[in-house]
Amino acid sequence: MSQKAKAAGAKKLHERRIELRNSLWNGEDGIETKKLWIRNKHDGYTTLPRTFPYIARIMDRESGKGTPLSGTYLALWSNVFDECFLEIKEKKRYAFESGFSGERSVTTWTNRMRKLEELGFIESRNGTEGEFNYVLIINPLEVCKVLCQGKENDELFNSLIARMSSVGAKFENE
Repeated sequence: MSQKAKAAGAKKLHERRIELRNSLWNGEDGIETKKLWIRNKHDGYTTLPRTFPYIARIMDRESGKGTPLSGTYLALWSNVFDECFLEIKEKKRYAFESGFSGERSVTTWTNRMRKLEELGFIESRNGTEGEFNYVLIINPLEVCKVLCQGKENDELFNSLIARMSSVGAKFENE
């Protein structure tokens, strides 16, 4: 399918969703009165893969009991731009955004970052701010593919593949 045809199809779907949304929220308490987050009008947004819930579940499973990683990863993703690169200068803020507070917040965050790196979701370099001063976000679909290799009956991975198919996502070199 050509790019032009894809764009036309996407526009048609967009128009249909807008029409359905507006018909469901009509009347005096209509859609115009709602405070919606319109990505093209508001700053402060990021692009998040539609497969993220599946990636998060695989990541949390692979990290072991009691050490979920998805909150830490989401905090990283919420701060990254298109370069897939972060310069981390405020570890305490990142720890807070990851869901950690108190005296051990940065220590707990650092341990989760180590696990993210061990699993392959990130790579890091030390700098003047110490460990995890510079972080590279690796394609999470590729990481999940490696982590789940040889697990043909893996419900989470098979669900990820099904969701990828439904949204048109593909692994590299496929």
